[in-house]
Amino acid sequence: MPFLLKKSWLRWPLIAIVFLLLLALPRKILTWRYADKIFQLEEAPSRSVAIVFGAGLRRDGRPSAVLADRVKIAAKLYLEDKVPLILVSGSVRPPTYNEPEAMRELAIELGVAAEDILLDPRGSRTYDTCLHAKEEFGLDNVILVTQGFHLPRALSICDALGINAVGITADLREYSAGAYRFWNLREYPATLIAIWDTYIARPIPFHFIQIDRNPLP
Repeated sequence: MPFLLKKSWLRWPLIAIVFLLLLALPRKILTWRYADKIFQLEEAPSRSVAIVFGAGLRRDGRPSAVLADRVKIAAKLYLEDKVPLILVSGSVRPPTYNEPEAMRELAIELGVAAEDILLDPRGSRTYDTCLHAKEEFGLDNVILVTQGFHLPRALSICDALGINAVGITADLREYSAGAYRFWNLREYPATLIAIWDTYIARPIPFHFIQIDRNPLP
C-alpha cells in the first residue's frame, strides 16, 4: 500500500508537466513558424491595408497605451505610403464604449484621411477581426499591427483563413511588467483556442453585417 501511494503521488507531477508542455508547445511552434513574417516599422513591406486590433480604452474613452501604439504604427505605415487603407477593429458596447471610433479619431489626429479608415465594430476577438477582414472586406494582402506577443497567433489565424499577412510590432514603449507578463501568459491558452477555432470549429459569427467603407466623420 505505501508503494502504491508513493506511485500515486509521483503521477500527479508528471501529469502537470505533460499538461504544461501541451499548453506551451503550440505557442512556441507558432512563434518559430511565423518569425520570418514579423517586421519592424522600417522594414515593413507594402500591403493593401493595415489591420489594427482593439486593445481597450481608458475611462475617458481614449485608446489605452497599448492600443494607441498600434494606431500610431498604422498611421506611420499610411503616411510612409506602405498602406493606402487602415482597418480598425474592436468592440462596441453602448452607450459610450467604442474602440473602432476611438482608434479612428486618433488616426485622424495623426494625419490619416477619414475616408481611408475602415471600421469593424464587431472585432471582439482576434479570430473575428481576421474573419471579417476576409469575408466582409475582401482583404487578402494585409499588414497586422499589434504587439509582438500577439503577432504569432494573429498571423496563424490569417494564414488558416487564406489571408496573406505579415506583422509589424507595435511595442513603442516599456509597458507595465505585470501587465506584459499577464499578456504573455494569456497567449498560451489563447493560442490553443485559436487553433481550435481556425482548424477544427471554424465558427461563423452570427453578427455579420454590412459595414460602411467610408463612415461619416
